[in-house]
Amino acid sequence: MNICILGTGKMGSWLVKLLSSDHAVSVYDSVPSKAQPIDGVRVLSDIEQIRTSSPQLLINSVSLQNTVANFRTVLPLLPKDCLLCDIASVKGTLPAFYREAGFRFVSVHPMFGPTFADLNELSKQNAVIISDSDGEGKDFFRQLFGRFGVNVFEYSFSEHDVMMAYSLTLPFVSSMVFASCVSAETVPGTTFKHHLEVARGLLSEDDFLLSEIIFNPHSLAQLEKISGRLNFLWHIIRNRDTGEAIRFFEGLRKNVRE
Repeated sequence: MNICILGTGKMGSWLVKLLSSDHAVSVYDSVPSKAQPIDGVRVLSDIEQIRTSSPQLLINSVSLQNTVANFRTVLPLLPKDCLLCDIASVKGTLPAFYREAGFRFVSVHPMFGPTFADLNELSKQNAVIISDSDGEGKDFFRQLFGRFGVNVFEYSFSEHDVMMAYSLTLPFVSSMVFASCVSAETVPGTTFKHHLEVARGLLSEDDFLLSEIIFNPHSLAQLEKISGRLNFLWHIIRNRDTGEAIRFFEGLRKNVRE
């Protein structure tokens, strides 16, 4: 397949390397220095060159805030039968864009960022394919993810963003709150060290990616849940209520039981 990839950030670069072994891949980045030469991959120096590359699949891997704008820019350069693809972690206005664009599309979310996942060993990682996507596009990514043993889930656009608020915003915000209370002082404690490693990994991500996750429209519901649980724990500690603390711990163990 003739594939064009927009954006060569962490995930875009990984997709270039992955797909170029079996497909004719071209890549365009608005910052040319980011598009590192890869054997067999055509690096486009001008966005107009997308027209001559005639992609059958265009994968948009730029930041969420630029995804729709980039799609709009390249649409006039694409064959009408080109399949559009986004890998956005929050789908937001993408459904409305796809309805307006009139192109076939496949929307996916590889839930394995290069920070925490070993991209050479993905058998314990997950990905989402949006159920509203074109059938050919869904088959393409199911086969691609299947090669690496990635667990694939299928959600509608709305179901995806609700789930991402739960699976991403909840841990992201919890780690951010932890990090906001940490000083530069070195302290003993294995649990503290583990939390610190997670926070450092999270904060090594791009600021725009972090913003995209917490600005998910469904994030506020998760923040309200966190605030409520913190307030409840504050009262338990303030009153030194051992019985309530034990019941609280039992509830936590039930929540996280495998």
